[in-house]
Amino acid sequence: MQKEFLLCVLGVLLALWQVLTLPCLVLRAGGDRLYIGEVAVGFPLSLRFIHSVQKTPVEEFLAVKEGCRSFVLNATKYQSFGVGLPFDKREGEFHQEGDFYWLRGQNRKFDRLDLRTGVGTELTINIGGRSFPLYEQYKPGTLVTVELMPLWKGLVMHE
Repeated sequence: MQKEFLLCVLGVLLALWQVLTLPCLVLRAGGDRLYIGEVAVGFPLSLRFIHSVQKTPVEEFLAVKEGCRSFVLNATKYQSFGVGLPFDKREGEFHQEGDFYWLRGQNRKFDRLDLRTGVGTELTINIGGRSFPLYEQYKPGTLVTVELMPLWKGLVMHE
């Protein structure tokens, strides 16, 4: 009986360990955890904001990289009047679609994303089919972080 009990406890502990070590994405702003969810390689997210100089929309498309420890910037979609936004063909495939410019294949790696809300920038993050219009809830200058970590750490970590 004691052997069966120990095996059962060991099985429960192993299952719990597997769940608690799942890779997850955590979105925090102003001391609040806004999102925590399991991720896999290729899991998409996007950042949308209004360019501070041109006052035009910019959207950056990222995904979780192999190993679920970093993000990769795959594409940027924006409108431009010709100043301050990417255009160099060496940074990826550049082309125009209607009123928007696209820069694809940038393949820039980020271990974590540290962002700040700004005046008139309308920072919005889209994760897992949910939209987080952070500019509506947090004052300008608020630190926003997007990180990848094991589930256990995301559950216990505070800003």
